[in-house]
Amino acid sequence: MKTNTPYRFLFAGGGTGGHLFPAIAVAEIIRSMKPEAEILFLGTRSKIEGRVVSKLSFQFKPIWIKGFARKFAIENFLFPMKLVVSVFQSIFYCMNFKPKVAIGSGGYVAGPALFAANLFGAKIILLEQNSFPGITTRLLERYAQEIHVSYENSKKYFKRNKPLFVTGNPVRNVNSLLDKKIALETLQLSPDKKTLLLLGGSLGAKKLNQVMAQALPLLLENDLQIIWQTGSLYYNQYKYLQNENCKVMAFVEDMQFVYSACDAVISRAGATTLAEITAFGLASILIPSPNVAENHQYYNAKSLVDAGAAILLEEKNIEENFTSEIISLMKNENKIKTIRANAKAIGKPNAAGEIAIRALKLAESN
Repeated sequence: MKTNTPYRFLFAGGGTGGHLFPAIAVAEIIRSMKPEAEILFLGTRSKIEGRVVSKLSFQFKPIWIKGFARKFAIENFLFPMKLVVSVFQSIFYCMNFKPKVAIGSGGYVAGPALFAANLFGAKIILLEQNSFPGITTRLLERYAQEIHVSYENSKKYFKRNKPLFVTGNPVRNVNSLLDKKIALETLQLSPDKKTLLLLGGSLGAKKLNQVMAQALPLLLENDLQIIWQTGSLYYNQYKYLQNENCKVMAFVEDMQFVYSACDAVISRAGATTLAEITAFGLASILIPSPNVAENHQYYNAKSLVDAGAAILLEEKNIEENFTSEIISLMKNENKIKTIRANAKAIGKPNAAGEIAIRALKLAESN
């Protein structure tokens, strides 16, 4: 596995796409800048990293770790054993690979992998996508040479005197928006109507789909047209609502088209989606999921709202305010323009490239 190149990078982060894809974004740029670089991902075989990483032609090695369930679960009793085994697996991989730099992008996978990499002298970089740092990032802080965060207000949660950069959340393939008219024609939508994009994530957001189904008749009466991404779990339930003014799809293959076509986005407040919203400068109504660790989506959304870069609608108020918030925004062109400008101003489209350059410099100095 080990070669003579000084550019050997270990990446650890996964369990969800929100942890994995920022790491992939950085790895892809490192590979483009230094084709001779050796890159190894450690992760869990049964999670998204086990399905995606090898398809992108990166080395992947599995470790046994699994997250600690926040509710009572029999499997929690296996956590200490899985953690110890994962540490020893990580030590074995690092002993052979000898990484110069190890980059952790969050999630429980990063813990044993970066602990082991540190034992073998690797320089440690931590990426934190969320406004409120996850527990793994906070535990690994002591080992890090650099910490890259997505939001200015994340700084206060880090206690140690480490180089801290507000670099943004790395996003893959950030390009400029397409011509709006062409995007609308491609989607077979009218250039004469305001266009709303609802994003439910790859699997879908049950509550968002429910309220959209209820609100749809009134939204269409107000001369709006909808791009509705239901998620794969809910597509069959709602596909019958598709018509010439409402495009219902399970998954969006090319986000650039739908972002280019829309006047505003309704979405959960996951870190990757918010990085895309700010990179492209989109107006958005954010509805944070209440079912995530440490309520981090609320804090993500609040960071944009405080900058005038989004509208916050909490799920507890969704039944009452969903339709009125949408219609109010979509009928106010000046407000849409202001939110778009503020979102663009805080966007960090070059985050992956900046982190890749820092990683290369650390590798050269190690």
